[in-house]
Amino acid sequence: QVQLVESGGGLVQAGGSLRLSCAASGFIFSSNDMNWYRQTPGKQRELVTSVTRRYTTMYADSVKGRFTISRDNAMKMVYLQMNSLKPEDTGDYYCNTRLEPQDYWGQGTHVTVSS
Repeated sequence: QVQLVESGGGLVQAGGSLRLSCAASGFIFSSNDMNWYRQTPGKQRELVTSVTRRYTTMYADSVKGRFTISRDNAMKMVYLQMNSLKPEDTGDYYCNTRLEPQDYWGQGTHVTVSS
């Protein structure tokens, strides 16, 4: 079955960096777009960044220039490099992919950015 397992969250000071990882299995990884969402306190889950199967990337305005998504098709991994972290980046980060008609999610990894 489809599995997405995130790791790499933690506590970091403002201005610091973290690298999140998502290990995927149970589907043809190279054929799928991969996404990172986050849920911050009091807000709905939002799309942070995506990488298509053709390696095209997109970023939410709030993270442009600070976050970088990448994928390794051979390892079936997707990464989120987060630099210049801000307290407002605090939240739960989720790896996501869609196999029509269903969305699949990991269990999430928590990021806390202290001021």
